Amino acid sequence: MKAIVFAAALLAAAPALADSAKSVKAGTYTIDSPHSEVLFSVSHFGLSNFSGVLSGVEGTMKLDPAKPLDTQLEVSVATGTVSTPVDKLTGELRDPEWFDAAKFPKATFVSKKVTQTGAETADIAGELTLRGVTRPVTLHAKFVGAGLNPMKKVYTVGFDATGVIKRTEFGVSKYAPMIGDEVTLTIHAAFEAAN
Repeated sequence: MKAIVFAAALLAAAPALADSAKSVKAGTYTIDSPHSEVLFSVSHFGLSNFSGVLSGVEGTMKLDPAKPLDTQLEVSVATGTVSTPVDKLTGELRDPEWFDAAKFPKATFVSKKVTQTGAETADIAGELTLRGVTRPVTLHAKFVGAGLNPMKKVYTVGFDATGVIKRTEFGVSKYAPMIGDEVTLTIHAAFEAAN
């Protein structure tokens, strides 16, 4: 019962806790890894879409709401954390024909240019390195919220982002095109103030 009351109090307080995009504190932030993830979705024989997730996200962001175009982002995700609803597939995705997690344990994204597209949205153009191959990728980011995390007492800012890559451009061609070449990425990221 106490847990339910506590959860209800947190939900009730959420609007008061959240800052708008313009009032976010400027500074350097680090990824809150347990609350960040990269989801991927791919066509399965053209009959359905199939998804998986990567965790183990790390990285930093330099952010000043007064100068949003100067935002700098550098993040990585551990390829060995890949997970799907199918245990056999999860294991295979770590193999050399897919992520090759033993040889390339991390995928990285480094921002190069930020273009504001709305009051709480921006396009982040950067370079994605996967399996040792670097390609330009643009992520479409949306501000979710910011404020003091009531559990950890740390100022936190959150974003969602989406993007599309072609896996064959990174040397992942197994079963293409039966299993789709285009991979849709959905990223949920929480960043904690470093100072």
